[in-house]
Amino acid sequence: MADLSTDTTHQPIDPRGTLAATGSFLCWGIFPLYWKQMQGVPAFELIAHRCTWSLLFLLGLLAWQKRFATLRPAFASAGALGLNLLSSLLLAVNWTIYVWAVNSGHVIESSLGYFLVPLVNVALGSALLHERLRPPQWVAIVAAAAGVGLMLARVGHVPWIALSLAGTWGGYGLLKKKSALGPIAGLTIETILLFPLAVALLLWWQHTGTGALGRVDVRTHAFILGAGVVTAVPLLLFAYGAQRIRFTTLGLLQYISPTVQFLIGLLVYHEPFDAVRLQAFVLIWCGLAVYTADSFWAQRKRLLG
Repeated sequence: MADLSTDTTHQPIDPRGTLAATGSFLCWGIFPLYWKQMQGVPAFELIAHRCTWSLLFLLGLLAWQKRFATLRPAFASAGALGLNLLSSLLLAVNWTIYVWAVNSGHVIESSLGYFLVPLVNVALGSALLHERLRPPQWVAIVAAAAGVGLMLARVGHVPWIALSLAGTWGGYGLLKKKSALGPIAGLTIETILLFPLAVALLLWWQHTGTGALGRVDVRTHAFILGAGVVTAVPLLLFAYGAQRIRFTTLGLLQYISPTVQFLIGLLVYHEPFDAVRLQAFVLIWCGLAVYTADSFWAQRKRLLG
């Protein structure tokens, strides 16, 4: 998923923008089907491949657009470089947890993490940016916390996958708000910073005979090498859509991704989903409904006021 910090409050409705944004979230939603094709490859290695091939794709895209100048702000100061390094590390952790979770049979819990992201963003804004929360936002956060608490009390374990995904993505989004880079340039810089480690690991794994390249079938090779395009295409669709539709519309569309992931985990991979988990999800969904309604109403008041 991508950062939703783009300011589109005053944008008119653009069908092409809506279609592009919807396409991006659908792509992110069906990602489990893609990563499941490479279950035999360790998550760390898949992320190293993802970083490597994504960078080559993105550099080719920037060369075609003649937009290498958009990367300059990342190197303007040590602070800017440090900000992008931290965001790249959060992104790598998020990707690794997600791919491992999907290939280990935790698609439903992964979807829970991305359902929680909007509420984690609100909580981080209150705790770190000292933003004042409206009463409905408090209700939404409490409902989500109750859902997580119910899973802890009744299922017997902390949903650490969901909390880790929500926390790392929330932190990543918070850092992106402070970045002067656009989505394409930002992802390019992040993959540049991860590239040396990714390539070093891939070369080491190939040297020790544990790497996937040259040791898996043609079909798996194609999926591994396609990771760069799979990473970049939804981002391009998102960037196109985010510039053309309102923030509230974008916020509503973002629920497509975890919903599709949830349905894939439930209906395609038949992961366990008992009554307690259902109750926990319902509490979190109720919190999201309150949050979404409050966001919609707040924007409506701004536009009318």
